[in-house]
Amino acid sequence: MTSTPGHIELERSIDSIRIGSRHRTDLGDIDALAASIEKQGLLQPITVTPDGTLVCGARRLAALRQLGVRKLNVWVRSGISDGLAQLLAEQDDNALHKTLSPTEAATLYREVKMLLAEDARRRQIASRFGAKQGNPVSDGAATVAAPVTSLDGYARARAALLVTGTRSYTTLERIGYLQRIVADENLDEALRRLATTELDLISNGGSVTAAHRRMKTQLAFAELEQLAADAAQPALIRHAASAGTSRVHAAETTQTDIELEQLAREALSRAKTATKAKNARPATSNDSNLPVRSFVFLWNDLHDWWLRYDDAEIVSELTEDQWEQFEATLAGTIAFAERMRSLRDDSPAVARVSTRSLSR
Repeated sequence: MTSTPGHIELERSIDSIRIGSRHRTDLGDIDALAASIEKQGLLQPITVTPDGTLVCGARRLAALRQLGVRKLNVWVRSGISDGLAQLLAEQDDNALHKTLSPTEAATLYREVKMLLAEDARRRQIASRFGAKQGNPVSDGAATVAAPVTSLDGYARARAALLVTGTRSYTTLERIGYLQRIVADENLDEALRRLATTELDLISNGGSVTAAHRRMKTQLAFAELEQLAADAAQPALIRHAASAGTSRVHAAETTQTDIELEQLAREALSRAKTATKAKNARPATSNDSNLPVRSFVFLWNDLHDWWLRYDDAEIVSELTEDQWEQFEATLAGTIAFAERMRSLRDDSPAVARVSTRSLSR
């Protein structure tokens, strides 16, 4: 028996090693790995927990079985949770390791991150309250954990290192964002399908950053549409959200992904700001009237709106009810404009109100 920091090397029967559940079922080209082991030997031992659960080396184990090996030397690693040990079984440090796909890596990263944070919290609690030797809550020192100052930041960086070999976790977090959308049954099915499509693009070599940005744009756009269509929302909110959807839709073919995401984010922020402004305004006997500031915002949003649409396309797609609503809104707008013209003609002082005072 030999030992290294964090490990003990023992001889073990190959049939006594438990593999457990795994994220990956395709182990890749085992024949090539078996040929390499037969020629050069096992360059790095397989690692197991004290109870014989595989930590890393699934492909090596499969190759050794194929070669008819019955016993082998293994490294035994202690001090980690059972759940973390099973997830670390997804790793294989051999040079002929079959690389995880981006989505496989993100799935494994998410679970390793969660378990690392749990293990770190247990050790932190044990240390904080002066846990005595043998305290079952404490896992003690472990090669996969170290004293931490920020558990979440530690877990992200350490999980990324374990899964990918680097501490950079931004890409994995972005893929995880898309995976959570796909799994969220409370979201609109169309959004979940879009997220699935983006994950497929990533699996085929597409940009993770671009996919993440497009999905954030679509979520913001969907929230704007929801606000605009919600009759329970105050008119100010619906106007701001509707104008925002129009701006984002009109820019889809002319703006870059970065610009479109920013535009959608700003439009949503503006709609939510309108919500706060409406809620902050004290109730009055004439609370159904919106402030002048809202009027200015609305007409700024509608500036040159008729240049943004294809009239023939709209005529062909509008329902009868939608056309009647347009006609009624147009008629009401014209009548309102006529009343304002009359008031301005009767009160010259009103006409000289500066745009600055309106926008304050």
